[in-house]
Amino acid sequence: MTARPEGLSAYIAVTAAYWAFMLSDGALRMLVLLHFHTLGFTPVQLAYLFVLYEIAGMVTNLSAGWIAARFGLTATLYAGLAVQVAALVALAQLDPGWGLALSVGYVMTVQGASGVAKDLAKMSSKSAVKLLAPAENGGLFRWVAWLTGSKNAVKGLGFLMGAALLAGVGFTGAVWAMAAALAVILLAVAWAMPPGLPAGRRGATFSDVFSKSANVNWLSAARVFLFGARDVWFVVGIPVYFHGVLSDGSAEGNRAAFFLVGSFMAGWIILYGGVQASAPRLLRARLRPEADMVRAARFWALALLVVPVVLTLAALAAGGPQVWLTGVLVAGLLAFGVLFAINSALHSYLILAFSRAERVTMDVGFYYMANAGGRLLGTVLSGLSYQAGGLALMLGTASAMIAASALAAGRLRAG
Repeated sequence: MTARPEGLSAYIAVTAAYWAFMLSDGALRMLVLLHFHTLGFTPVQLAYLFVLYEIAGMVTNLSAGWIAARFGLTATLYAGLAVQVAALVALAQLDPGWGLALSVGYVMTVQGASGVAKDLAKMSSKSAVKLLAPAENGGLFRWVAWLTGSKNAVKGLGFLMGAALLAGVGFTGAVWAMAAALAVILLAVAWAMPPGLPAGRRGATFSDVFSKSANVNWLSAARVFLFGARDVWFVVGIPVYFHGVLSDGSAEGNRAAFFLVGSFMAGWIILYGGVQASAPRLLRARLRPEADMVRAARFWALALLVVPVVLTLAALAAGGPQVWLTGVLVAGLLAFGVLFAINSALHSYLILAFSRAERVTMDVGFYYMANAGGRLLGTVLSGLSYQAGGLALMLGTASAMIAASALAAGRLRAG
């Protein structure tokens, strides 16, 4: 019987913990978005609900790399799961009788805690890959692509689960069920985690978080605009547009629209995750040197740019909701998902390739701070652009951000 590669057991445990977290994260996002949309929140108000989530992610990533270097990766992984359980329990306390300002402020705060939790778990999991993956035969790209791709597929199932739970047991029941399940998973992972992840080191200082590597900094800039371009349509605009097209306004119509919108968003994330996991094979990474991967980052960003430009022109031509426009959006956004997945997988590989083992948690933390910054920018612009100019302005904004990502990726240099 072939022995497992060194570090594989720890990698499996980390991946399982990350899957559990992302299932709850996807479900929570869909629950909050659809629940408050049906309560009459405007696109801008819906965007506000997620703003603190992204701000918290930026702050967390900046500090989590240092915390992991100081106290160890398992500590930050367990902390991420525990904070998410606490956030879900807190969200279950939301009172329908509260006023608008109190409700928005409370949900923003809870979402902020969830943002802290997500980025603790993400930084821990991605950093672990650099330390555990085999160095030969493209092992790093394969392991990080599988972790990230499978995570996104699981998050897509979470979108579907959130919509189904909202329609089936209501908002509060869904939140309590997720909190209980995630608490059990946290205990199981803590009990089963094998050795293999490093403990902290006392010499790590917070100033070490800021990278002096030009490649890390340019890649982080490319990541800001890449994820901003995704979230500018993903967070508010497209779900609200689809719900408006699919629902007749009745309770039964809303339930049907929940399932359809949730199914599309879940399908998009699952497609994205599947392509991301397959990226090493699609790009023949085993046979290509790092320099080729660096050049590929700009090429695939420019390929992605074509999609939102075409969709922007379609939205302008339609002038409003149309059956043909909805079909074009579905097909176009699925194409966006395929190309976005390849871009994202390349970025996730390159940040680990550019990082040295002794400071990987800090470089990864800095990079995912940029990732969270892009999501924050996209989240705010999603509500603002959709409310101010509809689909055309929203998709045009996504196009401009992809162009900026391609420019930043063009500044990367092979080591």
